[in-house]
Amino acid sequence: MNEWFKKLVSNIKEKWAKWSILQKGILIGVILAIIIAIVLGFKFSASPTTVKVFSAPVTGEAQAQILTRLDKENIKAEVDNAGYIRVNDEQTARRAKDILITEGLVPSNIDPFAGYFERGWSTTDADQNVKKQIAIKKTLEQHIEALDDVAKANVDLVLPEDKLFKSAQNPVSASVILTFTPTSDMASNTKKIKAVEKLIMAAVEGLKKENLVISDVEGNQLNDDEGMAVYTRLSIIEREQKFVQKLEVYYRAQILKQLQSIKGMKRIPDINIKIDMDMSEKTVESKKYQPFVLKPKDPDKSYDDSIIKDSVVGAADTVTREWQGTGFNPEGPTGPEGNNPPVYAEDTNVIGRLTETSSHQNFLVNSDNITEVVHPNIDRVTVSVNVDGTWTKEYDKNHNPKFDDQGCIIRNYTPVPKEELESIADLVQAAVGYDRAKGYYVTVRNVQIDHSEEFEAENEAVRKARQTRLTIILVLAGIALVLVLFILYRFISREIERRRRIKAEEERRRQEMARIMALQDAQNEGMEVTMSVEERRRAELQENAIAMAKEHPEDVAMLIRTWLMEE
Repeated sequence: MNEWFKKLVSNIKEKWAKWSILQKGILIGVILAIIIAIVLGFKFSASPTTVKVFSAPVTGEAQAQILTRLDKENIKAEVDNAGYIRVNDEQTARRAKDILITEGLVPSNIDPFAGYFERGWSTTDADQNVKKQIAIKKTLEQHIEALDDVAKANVDLVLPEDKLFKSAQNPVSASVILTFTPTSDMASNTKKIKAVEKLIMAAVEGLKKENLVISDVEGNQLNDDEGMAVYTRLSIIEREQKFVQKLEVYYRAQILKQLQSIKGMKRIPDINIKIDMDMSEKTVESKKYQPFVLKPKDPDKSYDDSIIKDSVVGAADTVTREWQGTGFNPEGPTGPEGNNPPVYAEDTNVIGRLTETSSHQNFLVNSDNITEVVHPNIDRVTVSVNVDGTWTKEYDKNHNPKFDDQGCIIRNYTPVPKEELESIADLVQAAVGYDRAKGYYVTVRNVQIDHSEEFEAENEAVRKARQTRLTIILVLAGIALVLVLFILYRFISREIERRRRIKAEEERRRQEMARIMALQDAQNEGMEVTMSVEERRRAELQENAIAMAKEHPEDVAMLIRTWLMEE
């Protein structure tokens, strides 16, 4: 075997050496193409088969809407040549179908539950019941999660098998666990829980209220009527208290705004108000009697010409008897023997005539039956207001505030007059609708408010102002003194400099005169005088100055005046 393998390898090498470069390239390309084909074949054969979302094709605008909605949920979907919408697996198809059913995006020609109720040769009734239960469960969860207060809903249904006898039939039951959003109040809102309860009972056929349990993620039952009754009562009491507090805040703000606009915020910083309300619902029935208006008032006349009567005659009984004769015998009814007293018995069989006339009248009274429901009703309002007096400062004859030994401003307190307190009480009573019969109570007192911190801050500010003013005066005085000393120093220094300069000029002038005199004496004696370079330059400058003064006398005079002014 080894000999054959070695021989095969040597033959391949020998032929490979004889091939041209083109032949070698073609062989390598064929081998690579075969490898790529094998890899692609394995890949496509191993790829999962897509699943249809609906059992019927979807076309037109409905197809675009479904694809757009699935794309928002990050569900990868594609449409084949026949128009069927396909997704990767069965779980994704079920999720996509639940979303489309909930939002009503299923076309009208497609049965969304066709996949649940399709029966094959191997499908049993138990499988069909499971599919039906899953369909109801998913749909119900989607409906509940569509509510704003619910973040997630977990529904568990028990649909028992039908029994032959009704007494042996197990009831339908359901258990629902709700996860609320952070801003939801459904856990404490009975109306919202009742709405969810009705939604579940309407969706599940045969479900009764006693077999339905709704709870939160912590296991607290939310549809317990007995337990919720206490909570509902507490919630009602809490809302009633909030209503009373809101009413108190409203009255307090209105009264305080009016009083502070008159007396100022500091004098009336706050008020106290308490409202007692009867929150019970009452039905009051009353009967009101009113007079009859036979003729209303003519609006064109300045006087009242109406005709009003307390009652109107509807029916009345009037009996009038008239007797003519010598006596009267009240024997009673005809037939039986009379039972008359002896006084009347003596006057029997007298001759006479009795005339009797009767009439019937009915007097009607105008009345109204009034039935009203009173809820709620303010029983009592109590208001207390504290008004602070006024503080006045004492001033001296220069209109400056006076200070005591401790450096504090002297203030005098003036209480509020009684008439002013009474006027404020009238304003408050009018604002709350004062009713003495209901026990309303309004009190306005003058109680001095502690202003010690405010006064101490004002005194400290005055002390700092005085200290600052004194410091500024001392600083200004120091600056003025420094300026005076500087001016004096400047004046003295300039005077000393001026005197020194005058003395130096005088010394130079004297030396110049001595030099000139020495030169003149030397010239007069016929001596040859030799001038130094400095003396010669000085003489030239002097001659130039003299020549310039002769040529421009005004400029030289201006220059001299400037020098004198500087000096």
